[in-house]
Amino acid sequence: MTQQPIDTVRTYLGHLHASNTDGLIACFEPDGVVHSPFLGTMRASDFFKKLAQASSGSVITVLDLFGSVLPAADGGAARVAAYFRYDWTLNDGREVTFTCVDVFTFDAGSALIRDMNIVYDTHPLREEVGDKYAPD
Repeated sequence: MTQQPIDTVRTYLGHLHASNTDGLIACFEPDGVVHSPFLGTMRASDFFKKLAQASSGSVITVLDLFGSVLPAADGGAARVAAYFRYDWTLNDGREVTFTCVDVFTFDAGSALIRDMNIVYDTHPLREEVGDKYAPD
């Protein structure tokens, strides 16, 4: 049986919880990208390596998953959104907790993520994190 996009998102969230950088990257197309409020648009492989450098651990609590009902609107692409609480431990030991939504886009017939848009209120996080997670 072929893996469905929602299964890939579940796998992705498991890798995020486990801080498994290689597993996260493997969920994406080779040229897959991440759109991040902190780092802008980056190749998924670069984004997750940068995240690993800033992090010492994560606890992911999934609140809900949502599947697209309008895939034909984007040439057959499918979307899945994950709503979760992210308990993030930075390398310096500080802990930051926030809720966010990641929106994943999959090309028609593919179970690998083409792109991911991260959506959350950055204001409270920027006050806590400062420049620690900012681009070089």
